[in-house]
Amino acid sequence: MSVVRIPPVLRASTGGQKQVEVEGSTVREVIGGLVAAYPGLAQQLLSGDGDLNRFVNVFLNDTDVRHLQALDTPVAERDTVVLLPAMAGGAAAGPAPVLVASGGRIGTHGGCCSCPGRAVRR
Repeated sequence: MSVVRIPPVLRASTGGQKQVEVEGSTVREVIGGLVAAYPGLAQQLLSGDGDLNRFVNVFLNDTDVRHLQALDTPVAERDTVVLLPAMAGGAAAGPAPVLVASGGRIGTHGGCCSCPGRAVRR
């Protein structure tokens, strides 16, 4: 069996376990076995068509499987698979506000007033 390390963000779906042992001869089979044992992971790891979500990074023995044979990479009995979902956050998507000089100088407070020497947002 291979060891799959579970990152903190996914541990609620595995009952808090940091790592689990899963059968499989390829990375795809290991992930399939993991999802079969812990169905709550399916939504976090797999896309609607059953493929690995594009925001999930998978490493086999510290090597990104994208540099190997992707999900078809063979897995030996004592290999370690690490799942790392990308973390995102911050402001909503869209262009950043443009700061325009008012009164001939660019200010530093980033406010929206039109006082000389202060920046305005457009």
